[in-house]
Amino acid sequence: MNFEETQERSMIRRTATEIADQYGPEHWREKEEQGEFSEAFWDELADAGFHGLLVPEEYGGAGMGMQEMGLAMETLCAEGCGMAGTWYLVLTAGMAAVGIREYGTEDQKRTYLTDIADGKRNFSIGITEPEAGTNTLNVATTAEKDGDEYVLNGQKAWITFSDRAENMIIVTRTTPLSEVDRGTDGISLFIVDMDDPNIDVSPIPKHAINYSKSCEVFLEDVRVPEENLLGDEDDGWWVLVDMLNPERIGFAAAGTGIGKLAADAAIEYANDREVFGAPIGTHQGVSFPITEAYAKMETAALMREKAAWRYDRDEECGYETNVAKATAVDAGIEAVKHSMQAFGGWGYAKEYDVERWWREINLTRLAPVSQQMAYNHIGQQLGFPKSY
Repeated sequence: MNFEETQERSMIRRTATEIADQYGPEHWREKEEQGEFSEAFWDELADAGFHGLLVPEEYGGAGMGMQEMGLAMETLCAEGCGMAGTWYLVLTAGMAAVGIREYGTEDQKRTYLTDIADGKRNFSIGITEPEAGTNTLNVATTAEKDGDEYVLNGQKAWITFSDRAENMIIVTRTTPLSEVDRGTDGISLFIVDMDDPNIDVSPIPKHAINYSKSCEVFLEDVRVPEENLLGDEDDGWWVLVDMLNPERIGFAAAGTGIGKLAADAAIEYANDREVFGAPIGTHQGVSFPITEAYAKMETAALMREKAAWRYDRDEECGYETNVAKATAVDAGIEAVKHSMQAFGGWGYAKEYDVERWWREINLTRLAPVSQQMAYNHIGQQLGFPKSY
C-alpha cells in the first residue's frame, strides 16, 4: 500500500469537502424532518463524477476503485453530510455498479453503467427478507423459468430507494434450498424494472435517515426476461458476495465519517463553552473519551483502506472488510456518544445535529451486516468453530 496523497485522491477529498460545505447539517436536518429525498445532492454527486467512480471509462465512468470511493464517502460524511455521504452512493454507485461491471453482459453494461455514471439511474438492492434476515441463504423469493422469462414471487424488507429507483437487483432462489448440495447453490440475481405493476412498494416508518425511504417490496408473478439475469443461473451467490464487500467498506467509511463529524463539532463546542471558569475542553473527562475514540477511528480508517486496496487488486478481502466495518462502527458510535455528552443537554437538541448523527450511526450496528455477524466471520477466520 502507498500512503502518498495522489493528485486523484486530493481532488476527490477537495471535491467532497466542497459538496459537503454546500449540503451541510442544516440541509440534512431539513430533509430529515420533511422526509424528502435530496434530488439536488444526488445531482451534485453526478456532476462531480462520484456516481461513476467505480464505472469503467468506456461506459462514462472514472474507472477508479473502492479506495477512492471509500475516501469520497468518508469525506462527505465527515465534512457535514453525515450518513447521507455514504447512503446516496453505496447502493447504486457501489453495489449495483460493481455487480454489473463484474458480471453483467455487454448489453447490461451499456444500458445500466452509462446511466449510473451520469446519475440518471437509481438502483435498489433486494436482499433482506422478513424471515431470512442475515441468513441470506434462506431467501424465500423464487424465480421460476417460463420459456424465455422468469416469474418472480416473494417479499423483501428494508429495501432502500425502492420507492424511487428505476431498477432493483433482486436475490432469488431458482433452485430450492432443499434440492441443493450447498446452501450457496441455487441462488440467482435479476435486474428488475421497478415500474412493473405487479411490484408493490410500502415505506417502513423508521428511526432516522428519513431523507431516503426504506420499504417492504412485494412481488407477485413479476415476469423478467432471461437477459435480465445477472451472472449465471444458480450461481448468483458469488455475484452477491462481490457486491457485499463494497457495502461493508462503505459502511466502514460511514462509521468513521459520522464519528469524526460529531467529534469535530464537540471539539469546537468544548473550546467555546465555559463552565467553572474555563472551557469544558480543558477537563480531561470531556477531552479524553473523544480523543480515544478519534484514535480508534483513525486506526479503523486504515483497515478500511487495506480492505479497499485488496478489493481493488481482486484479492480475498472478506476478513479485512469485516474487521474494517466492525471496528469503524464501534469507534464511530463511541465518538458520537461522547460528543453528545460533551454538549450536555444541548446534545439532545435538534439544532446541534448530534442527536441526529447518533440516530444515524446506530443503524450501522445493524446493517449491512450486524456487528455480531461481522465478529462471527472474524472469529471463524481466527480459528474459532463456525457459529452460524
